[in-house]
Amino acid sequence: MAELTPTKEVVVNKGEMFTSFDVDAFEVPGQREEAWRFTPFRRLRGLHDGTAPATATIDYDVDGVVDGVTSELVERDDPRLGEGGVPFDRIAAQAYSSFTKARVVTIAANAQVEVPVVVTLDGPGEGEVAYTHLQIRAEAFAKAVVVLDQRGSGTVGENVEIVTGDGAHLTVVNVHDWAHDTVHVAAHHISVGRDAVIRHFAISLGGDLVRLSPHVKYRAPGGDAELWGLYFADAGQHLEQRLLVDHSAPHCRSYVTYKGALQGDTSDGPGSKRSREAHTVWIGDVLIRPSAEGTDTYELNRNLVLTDNARADSVPNLEIETGEIVGAGHASATGRFDDEQLFYLQSRGIPEDQARRLVIRGFFGEVLAKISVPELRERLEAAIEAELEIAGA
Repeated sequence: MAELTPTKEVVVNKGEMFTSFDVDAFEVPGQREEAWRFTPFRRLRGLHDGTAPATATIDYDVDGVVDGVTSELVERDDPRLGEGGVPFDRIAAQAYSSFTKARVVTIAANAQVEVPVVVTLDGPGEGEVAYTHLQIRAEAFAKAVVVLDQRGSGTVGENVEIVTGDGAHLTVVNVHDWAHDTVHVAAHHISVGRDAVIRHFAISLGGDLVRLSPHVKYRAPGGDAELWGLYFADAGQHLEQRLLVDHSAPHCRSYVTYKGALQGDTSDGPGSKRSREAHTVWIGDVLIRPSAEGTDTYELNRNLVLTDNARADSVPNLEIETGEIVGAGHASATGRFDDEQLFYLQSRGIPEDQARRLVIRGFFGEVLAKISVPELRERLEAAIEAELEIAGA
């Protein structure tokens, strides 16, 4: 049998999907494609089909530039751009083809940065469209925490490259605190060096439609990647997370935990039931290639449904092409409150509404506890508390 060469039509495995910097190399996606079957195209505002040209230019504001940290605005021909990865879908390619200048934040080799580097992106404004490109680089044996804080209104297509050098230890916390009208589609290209450690957090609270696709690739043995996620969808929100961890190097580790809560609109007010539905999508793909002996991987997704008119789609996938691994597993569950937990708390004299709040706080507590920036952790706890006020929990 002739060997198959990966193309747009023939995909040997998830790691061999078609990639290109050229938007015209991609066909306009359709609902029948696996990668897009949960995404409501009518709400993408043309990001996927070329009918959303940029109408505004936005840039990242960087705070916390201390010794060992640099921030540069670079031209499209900067040779560092693309080191993290190549666009793997049409929107990512559209974003790459449309940005004017890119922001590069570099943690110098051997630098031990004690304060968080805060990178803020404000949307282009209601009715406006912008495309952006950010690269976060941690050079060899560097250590830092970078907070990518996104807020404001508009329509945004984005590529974020996260490049970790050999022995680096980098934490990136991405907060989607968008206004209610925002549509944001982003690809995160995560490249892990030899014995490097990456901790990636995706916190999705705001926006009308947010679709985030983190892709992890290991360049050499010994890489360690943890991906943590928290999302809270209200009525009318569509929050989608699509992960791919591509184990192509031996003796690497990955650990994925995403937790979400949903609350739809159950009133009899105006608007269709679907328009008031809270919808979350979590797709977790892990590929272990034949060359990836000694891989240790696990992925977990949990969803807590707080009301009716809420839908959570959760699909964990494992592709294992070698038996020489340490371990591989996955788990997914979606459900309502645990009545036994509520009963236990109420039996101790705690009112039902407070008991429900305690259960939700405990549900998210594992993820929040991993965020090492106290001010950010407190802000997110307050935001979740505000979400619970909406639910009347």
